[in-house]
Amino acid sequence: MAILFHKMHGLGNDFVVVDARRNDFDPDPDWLRMVANRQLGVGCDQILVLRPASNQSSVAGYEVFNADGNKAGQCGNGLRCLGLLLTMHGEVGGQPFQLDGPAGAVQLRYLGDKQLTVNMGQPEFAADQVPVRLTADDSVYHLQLGDRLIEFGAVSMGNPHAVIPVDSLNEKLVNQLGSALSSHQVFPAGCNAGFVVRHSATELELRVFERGTGATMACGSGACAAVAVLRLRGLVGEQVLVRQPGGDLMIKWPGVGDDLWMRGSATYVFEGQLNDD
Repeated sequence: MAILFHKMHGLGNDFVVVDARRNDFDPDPDWLRMVANRQLGVGCDQILVLRPASNQSSVAGYEVFNADGNKAGQCGNGLRCLGLLLTMHGEVGGQPFQLDGPAGAVQLRYLGDKQLTVNMGQPEFAADQVPVRLTADDSVYHLQLGDRLIEFGAVSMGNPHAVIPVDSLNEKLVNQLGSALSSHQVFPAGCNAGFVVRHSATELELRVFERGTGATMACGSGACAAVAVLRLRGLVGEQVLVRQPGGDLMIKWPGVGDDLWMRGSATYVFEGQLNDD
């Protein structure tokens, strides 16, 4: 049976999207890895699957699978892509709408010109909720990785993040330390490792090594996590521009007790068909 898919991306963080709201679709990890493979399949960072809504207030539900075939808890760039797809299909307009995801219900709004805003909920800093098996010293964690002592913040945005402030970014740093940290035993569910340079109280530069995927051109939940961790320390303001290789996101978070909002673009690339065997 041929499976219709949509290729989309949010700032270069790319997805294969399958609308499974009206058919039986239960992909196994081998199939997901094949689809994500850039030589043998379509190629993507994550696979997004639209599901029927679990409550009447939502337009649809969704699942997120990483390139390694494992499930993920949240995907900020992917949410904007799903919002754009539903807008293109005439299922939502300019009014706020809701999707049901692995981390709970999420509110979105299409702003026009391929721009969407997403309510990413409240950042969760409690170690058992991230989860991370370390004790923080005034919200700062320390971990020895080989001959390097890493200082980082940890937060859940529906998925676990480690945020490492650095003076500058390079691919070796992101790939080597990111890989080691994202799969380290102190993170029982793994983590997305974000390396962030603070340029000012209103501008950050970010590179993220995503668990189960690797270094990506952008990470929506990672941008949210970086702002949340630095704002908790008083290093950034309420509204912050986060620059990534694929483009920019605007993150707004008043502070603890408030929801965090993300604004950015989504792009539809093409549609195609896949075999399910």
